[in-house]
Amino acid sequence: MAGVLYLCATPIGNLEDMTYRAVRMLHEVDLIAAEDTRNSIKLLNHFEIKTPMTSYHEYNKYDKAKVLVAKLLEGQNIALITDAGTPGISDPGEELVKQCYEAGITVTTLPGACACVNALIISGLPTRRFCFEAFLPADKKERARILEDLQNETRTIVIYEAPHHLLKTLEELSDTLGDRRLTVCRELTKKHETVLRTTIPEAVRYYRENEPKGECVLVIEGLSFADLEEEARKQWEDMSIPEHVEYYMDQGMDKKAAMKQAALDRGISKREIYQAML
Repeated sequence: MAGVLYLCATPIGNLEDMTYRAVRMLHEVDLIAAEDTRNSIKLLNHFEIKTPMTSYHEYNKYDKAKVLVAKLLEGQNIALITDAGTPGISDPGEELVKQCYEAGITVTTLPGACACVNALIISGLPTRRFCFEAFLPADKKERARILEDLQNETRTIVIYEAPHHLLKTLEELSDTLGDRRLTVCRELTKKHETVLRTTIPEAVRYYRENEPKGECVLVIEGLSFADLEEEARKQWEDMSIPEHVEYYMDQGMDKKAAMKQAALDRGISKREIYQAML
């Protein structure tokens, strides 16, 4: 029978956050696939885990996944761990999971720490709906496209950032998202954990004077539905009401439906649209 792939969460800072189950399974599996074996050996040594370890990272994720799948098909049980937190979240683990399912291999998870969720729940911002962007892409065009998409995002936004890129990212967020509430969670679960509840412009000013240190999670307020409706109305301000109605008629609407939609867009009554058309 084929083995099982265990997605094993590891601490994001404090080693005491390692679960009993995770320690047991790392002892019991045949092989541990780690994002950085030099980093993970410290964790294994701390819990006296002697299980063999192999590297599985961004630069070998496709070919190495095939090797690991072959071992699983032979009956070996494998645990996948990342440098910190839950594997498969913004790391190469998703490719291994994909290949395992294609090969009919069972995949299960050993839950534990996740920086995204921990930052969200202590941010003081709405938690019911959120979107996770991980690290923004380095490619300028792709980065600009994502930032533009986030302008109208109504959910709370979670972004990871390294200290040496933090100020630049905050400046870009200030330019695109404006004056939004922001919580900067730094060094989560570690000795010097800090939670800075502020706004994007205030954070820019703060980090221009204070050098960022430690890995950060940015939790950003989403656009309210009222603000979203206001933004939508502003899009029509440069267009006259007759032009607005004609815009919809050109798309195939009859005049009555076009006037009704224009009224909804502008947040005014159909009577005002009718009077303007006269």
